[in-house]
Amino acid sequence: MTGGQRSSDVVVPVGAVGRSQEGYAELCCRTNYSFLEGASHPDELVRRAAGLGHRALAVTDVNSLAGVVRAHVAACELGEDQEWSLVCGARLRLQDAPPVVVWVPDREGYAALCRLLTLGRRRASKGECHLWWRDVAELGGSLLGGVLLHRMLPSGPMTRDSQD
Repeated sequence: MTGGQRSSDVVVPVGAVGRSQEGYAELCCRTNYSFLEGASHPDELVRRAAGLGHRALAVTDVNSLAGVVRAHVAACELGEDQEWSLVCGARLRLQDAPPVVVWVPDREGYAALCRLLTLGRRRASKGECHLWWRDVAELGGSLLGGVLLHRMLPSGPMTRDSQD
């Protein structure tokens, strides 16, 4: 890479990856809006995923929808000839349960996620979000969700016996 060239300017053709990623969708992707956890800009992630042949990308920043707008703009710039989807979501860090990734299937789900995040931020000091499992159950509406089980595993190397 040359001095003025950013990594996002390099698009890897699908054939160069080794095996096609067609049909693949990354469902849990944090952007640089998830401070100290995600490193890439949303637009870079969208271009990279499309360049790798992915069918979709779910932007799931921590307790936030901050990266979704820039990702949406980048997805629109891909062009109509490319079948590609952006999935809106968030990674919810709950006070009383493991982290949950939620995806928005429709406008009702988007409104539910906005209500959840607003509730959590109003309860907490600036920069924090306090949500409980009860909140997700009561206000989640049509949100789709998945639990991040790797957070529940013991630390250290995994053995066959410890995977039960």
